[in-house]
Amino acid sequence: MLSPVRQLLAFITQSVETLEAACQSSGTTIPDLHTAFTPPSEDFRANPEAAEAARIIAAAALQLEAIMTPPQVSLYRILTGYLKSAALRICLEAGVTEILREGGPQGTHVREIAAKNGQDSEKLARFMRFLATHHIYREVSPNVFTNTRISSMLDTQKPSAEILADPEHKHDGTSGLPALASHHLDESFKASAYAWEALADPATARSGDPTATPLARSLRRPETLWTYFSRPEEQFRQHRFNIGMKGVQALQPPDAILKAYNWGGLAAGSLVVDVGGGVGTSCLTLAAKFPELKFVVQDQEKVVEQGKELWNTKMPAAISSGQVALQVHDFFTPQPQTGAAVFLMKQIMHDWSDEYCIKILTQLSAAAAPETTLLLLESIMQLASSDPNAEEGVQEAPAPLLPNYGAVNDLGYSADMVMFLLCNSQERTRMHFVELLARTGWKVVAVRRQPGDSTFLQCIEAKKVAV
Repeated sequence: MLSPVRQLLAFITQSVETLEAACQSSGTTIPDLHTAFTPPSEDFRANPEAAEAARIIAAAALQLEAIMTPPQVSLYRILTGYLKSAALRICLEAGVTEILREGGPQGTHVREIAAKNGQDSEKLARFMRFLATHHIYREVSPNVFTNTRISSMLDTQKPSAEILADPEHKHDGTSGLPALASHHLDESFKASAYAWEALADPATARSGDPTATPLARSLRRPETLWTYFSRPEEQFRQHRFNIGMKGVQALQPPDAILKAYNWGGLAAGSLVVDVGGGVGTSCLTLAAKFPELKFVVQDQEKVVEQGKELWNTKMPAAISSGQVALQVHDFFTPQPQTGAAVFLMKQIMHDWSDEYCIKILTQLSAAAAPETTLLLLESIMQLASSDPNAEEGVQEAPAPLLPNYGAVNDLGYSADMVMFLLCNSQERTRMHFVELLARTGWKVVAVRRQPGDSTFLQCIEAKKVAV
């Protein structure tokens, strides 16, 4: 029997050969760590064989690192994660990535960076060197730095002078990813410092109340994330968050909503109700593809008003013809649409603890007809062990890799922690969803997963339980 180290090494060797062959046949290339990120640099992942090979390589390399690195070093890498976050926030808010982009691949001396952003050059060099040790920035010569593929993700693509002169509007008109990073390094980072205090306090330890969060404790105000954002003095943070959510959408497969369900199988005139649908982004895609279907997008009054502006710009005929209606509705109250073929909820459940999800799902169950389908688009967490009850088609990594591909699939698990910190809510496993739906009059009939991704934005299909 090969040792685990040899098995992991064999996985890497075999997968590199597979990846190189796939890239050669598709005319794509393996990304260069020292070259700034561009969307075409990810084209190789469009080939499922190449994408899986890349996942195996990364998972095996990370597991090899865990075996070979002294355990105290690995432990302290986790213990001091907050230091990386602190250094990254400093560089993000100080426009370092933009300054380095303007300096070109030959690099920019830290004194020149400091002259532009007003920081102390010696301190800044320490922060950047710390990050460069983890391939975020690159020290090409003493105190001379440049961007890497990773640090370039923080680039607003604006002139550094502009964002430093007007930080309040730094994220306007950007991809949203730098705004999302800034949000995490601000609200989420500060809330994380109070996670244990929230769990150690008997008053909040077992509570699902959205005001009993680590965030609320850090703010010293028992309020929800949304109440916090609605404060006049937090207008910038709310605006940044909204832009950041656009960045989240950019991370999602553009056709995810189309693959979530057999929309073409619905009869003409069937009604799809997007519950908590925001401005109707999902229904924009569906209404254009399936003009024979009808849609109702439900959300709070302010959001609906924003949605009307969007639809009148993007698809005014859908509104004027009656194909699409935007409706003010609180999903904790009785559902007014009782003739729906489909109730759609995209990333709503993860905003709420079980006790609140039960209230939402019960209202939908009461309004559903026997033939109504409930669709939940959520991140389904995979176990870190092999799951004997997993549905057919769930892909687990081959041993000795962790079945969930380890830290390669970190995005979903990180989101789970963030939901706890900010909303006292969570991402859920498949069995958790099965049990939650069963308590509210629904039965899971199918789970549709995005190809090549075991966690991010999967679809749970449920039917009303016959009484």
